[in-house]
Amino acid sequence: MNIFNVRVYGILIDKDQRLLISDEFEHEKKFTKLPGGGLEFGEGLIEALKREFLEECTLPVEIIRHFYTTDFFVKSIFNDSQVISVYYLIKALEAPAFKTSVIPFDFTGNEPAMQSFRWVSLAELEPLEMTFETEQYVIKLLKKDIQKHS
Repeated sequence: MNIFNVRVYGILIDKDQRLLISDEFEHEKKFTKLPGGGLEFGEGLIEALKREFLEECTLPVEIIRHFYTTDFFVKSIFNDSQVISVYYLIKALEAPAFKTSVIPFDFTGNEPAMQSFRWVSLAELEPLEMTFETEQYVIKLLKKDIQKHS
């Protein structure tokens, strides 16, 4: 049986060319990624992305355009599923009011799942700062896209 894990992520870049990233701890693993998450049964990609941003950041967002969909095999680090990730460029519909930090993994406690957010300069962000191979690839694509439009 094939098991697919469909994920959707938002690329939110502020006026200072900083990218919003998420540091998380879940399933006893630390990882850095773009905000977003998995589709729930019965919802579409855009609906899921908007829900994820409201849940994680209390931030309503608008989709600007599709940016990238995984086009190579990625096995989940959490189970035996194949991950298919879809990335959208988005914009915030209101000023972000959630807490951010400059410190990676800026959370304390021993909850089963924890999350913190950072704004990082897209120009300075190295792809290997992202945990997952797909997101490393997306950062490379973003940097190329920005250079092309500069």
